[in-house]
Amino acid sequence: VADYAKHRPSYPAEAVDFVVRALGLARGSAVADLGSGTGIFSASLLDRGVHVRAVEPNAPMRQAAEGALAGREGFSSHGGSAESTCLPGHSVDAVVAAQAFHWFDPPRARSECQRILRPTSAEANVALVWNARRESGTPFLDGYEQLLLHRAVDYAQVRHQGVASSGALSAFFGGTPKRWSTPSVQVFDWAGLRGRAASSSYVPAPSHPQHEVFFGELRALFDRANEGGVVRFEYDVDVWYGRL
Repeated sequence: VADYAKHRPSYPAEAVDFVVRALGLARGSAVADLGSGTGIFSASLLDRGVHVRAVEPNAPMRQAAEGALAGREGFSSHGGSAESTCLPGHSVDAVVAAQAFHWFDPPRARSECQRILRPTSAEANVALVWNARRESGTPFLDGYEQLLLHRAVDYAQVRHQGVASSGALSAFFGGTPKRWSTPSVQVFDWAGLRGRAASSSYVPAPSHPQHEVFFGELRALFDRANEGGVVRFEYDVDVWYGRL
């Protein structure tokens, strides 16, 4: 959780602003942030005056968000899931999920969103957001992708690109959603890269037999691919949005 809160990328201002516009949000609008984690996207919405109902099933992640955001105007935290939010019916103006939809059961999450959403005339009432890491294009990006494919745990099953191509998005939205995208980047020294890798669910945890092997190979990759002591994670911030 500490690695996630410290090293996961936030979202560029233009991406958050786009979501606010597409969902027709104003100061005081109520949004359910499903799979809200440590509150990275919730914080960006709160900065714009949006009221956030953060829904997160993982207690340590939820507690990290509460520690960072408790006391912020319009923030509330709920120990539910995308399929069972524990929110009242017709209680939110929109739903967002940042870096989380690939964990959802799409049909059940769709039904739950329909239950909690209020009627709207906005262009969209749901936005799904990902920081999609570019998998190739530089020696570091190429090497990191190969390391994940060979050493990471269930990486192929949880990588979000597979969700987008599987029909899960269309099933969830009830049709083909719209897409908006913008580039983003994170720059890491070795300590930052190690923390960023450790924040991913598919990277072998300390108790896993591949843990030391993975991080040994990650260090070797950093040593040969860094430029000036840093490496760059390049992203496409993808927003899939529409009305349920």
